[in-house]
Order: sequence, then C-alpha cells, then structure tokens
Amino acid sequence: MKKVFAVLGLFAITFASAQTVSKVEVQNPAMDISASIPQDKIELYNQSFSKFVSALKTSNKDAISSLISEKVKSLVNENMIQKLSGGISFERKTEVYQSGYQKLPDNQTYPAVQYKYADDKNDPPRDLITVIFENDGRILGVKPDYSK
Repeated sequence: MKKVFAVLGLFAITFASAQTVSKVEVQNPAMDISASIPQDKIELYNQSFSKFVSALKTSNKDAISSLISEKVKSLVNENMIQKLSGGISFERKTEVYQSGYQKLPDNQTYPAVQYKYADDKNDPPRDLITVIFENDGRILGVKPDYSK
C-alpha cells in the first residue's frame, strides 16, 4: 500500500480549479544531495528522461511504457499521463539542477535528479521537475514542482 501512495504522490500534479477540493498530500522526505551520483549515471538518467519527455510530447504510450519501471506500470494510466504532459513545458529546455538520492516509503533509496528549465535564472529555480530512477535508468516517478 505504501508503494501505491508513493507512486501516486510522485505522479500527482495539482491543478487549480473553481471547486473546493479537499486533498491528501503524500509527504516525501527531502532528497539527499550530500551523496553524489556518478556522472556516467547522471548521463544515463538524462537520456532516459529526454526520451520520456519526447514520448510524452508525442503521446507515445509504448515508448512511455518502455521507459518506466515495472513497479509502476500497473499504476500508470492515461489520465496520469495527460496530467503529467500538462505539467511539463515541452518548449523549454531542461538541465540538471541537482542530484542525489531519495528514500521512498518502501524504505528503499533511489537515485533522483532535479531538473530546472535552462531559461530559469532564479536561485533556487522557480520550476523544478524531480525524477526518481531505478539504477538501470528506468523511471519510478516524475513530479513537476511549480511556484505560483
């Protein structure tokens, strides 16, 4: 059950609406940036993320399915993919902001990379996309974080 909440929390995107909606937020622990990820692994993760964004842009479900972890495939549906597509700007170039490790509710630690948009000169950046990977580069979760 914890895995379900972790995945849903990672793929959740909050949208403003005219209705009053009560919501439950899953609090994920902060990313540990003190432990560094080797550069060759970051390059592997960047390639996976780039392919994932391209697949989202073209709505290529087969490519998306091939890039995400087996642990979350059964939980990802069309609605989640559409919301995620709406939360990532395809016109803006992304770059690595920071990387580290994220501990999930299943008590396992996974590599995580935070991306910022290259044109965002704020420090810290206004808009971040946190991506949690398995060691082989498959994506466990994507969470766009936007300042309002």
